[in-house]
Amino acid sequence: MLSREENELLTRVHADRPMGRLFRRYWIPALLSEEIPEPDCPPVRVRLLGEDLVAFRDSEGRIGLVGEHCAHRGTSLFYGRNEECGLRCIYHGWKYDIEGNVLETPAEPAGSQLKNKVRHTAYPCVEAGGMVFAYLDRENKSRCFPPMPGWACRRTRFISPRAFWSATICRPWMGTAIPLT
Repeated sequence: MLSREENELLTRVHADRPMGRLFRRYWIPALLSEEIPEPDCPPVRVRLLGEDLVAFRDSEGRIGLVGEHCAHRGTSLFYGRNEECGLRCIYHGWKYDIEGNVLETPAEPAGSQLKNKVRHTAYPCVEAGGMVFAYLDRENKSRCFPPMPGWACRRTRFISPRAFWSATICRPWMGTAIPLT
């Protein structure tokens, strides 16, 4: 049986905790590809390792995973418009790309350089095996996504905090999918 301190050490996954720092050094599954099926579709809320994030697929089909709250006034980007290679906040119209760069700041005066100084939280994503994987370590820059040859996929069900989801579970061994039971 674990002590309270040992349990806290192993179960807290925020960025400032030991397990949170460990998990952020690996690519982790963030959501299913089918949740953001096409370019410029509505964004999706994602909570990973204690962080509230928003995932979206831009006009070119690239996947972005950004902090949920706008850097300008803190409005949820979940309600934003996904348009023209960026996610636009509905409050003052700031627009962010998949890398967290501010593309437009229409509420600022003409000639303002504020958009060049502000950077929004964003994490790299890779789509593989019907899933979107994210890399949440801000300090470690070695984030090559490992190759996954021979992944076979099968539809199965699993329990999530939201409810029952239909998910794609992929196993790299022997080229066959193994359902979770």
